[in-house]
Amino acid sequence: MFLYQPTSGYCYNSDSIFLYDFISSFQPKGSLLDVGCGVGIISLLLSRDFPVTTTVIDKQQKMLDYAVHNFHLNRMEVKSHLGDFTELQTDERYDYIISNPPFYDPRVTQSEDTHLNIARYAHHLPIERFIRRVKTFLKPKGWFIFCYDAKQIDLLLHHLTINGIKAEKIQFVHSKIDRESKLVMIAARNNSKSMVQVLPPFIVFDEDSIYRPAAQKAFERAGTHSIKGDFDVCETSSR
Repeated sequence: MFLYQPTSGYCYNSDSIFLYDFISSFQPKGSLLDVGCGVGIISLLLSRDFPVTTTVIDKQQKMLDYAVHNFHLNRMEVKSHLGDFTELQTDERYDYIISNPPFYDPRVTQSEDTHLNIARYAHHLPIERFIRRVKTFLKPKGWFIFCYDAKQIDLLLHHLTINGIKAEKIQFVHSKIDRESKLVMIAARNNSKSMVQVLPPFIVFDEDSIYRPAAQKAFERAGTHSIKGDFDVCETSSR
């Protein structure tokens, strides 16, 4: 699958590929909303592989233009919203809400690039407001599947719980087996009463810094071919 990425600014990384692979294990179907979609990498892959009707939202016009362009390039339909997810107004409710949201601590030295700053730092989408709005747009048994900073797992579970969204599966991602986890992937379900299942850790590299089989399979399954390039602003539809 071919897709465009900007020549400067935020580009997707391996986190998006691993999250796509994690979501795929749930065999999604029905309606899907990708929050903070960027160039659309995660929802593009899921729309290619599963019977979903996809909506994307991003607060940056530039990134939304890339996402819509990439869907059209790959002959797939998509609905789009431009704006802050916490201010979204729609009557639609979704079977799946997915996201690779900004989660860097804003107290560290921040990028001066506006597009990178919005894509990376948590104050642009505060987790408490984010999860509260996810609750609004999930169907009664809908799934919220996302990744976040592993060090904030306590905060994530707290806000999911108080909003009636139960974490059912959690998987920590480690760069190597002897390194601490910096990323966690969570599959939470609206109104669930199931107990949480902590999956075996996802280890990216072996001791020789070669991708381990699970990571390599995720890249192979994604099968993406990125093109760094700028194009004329494509028309996006906000519905």
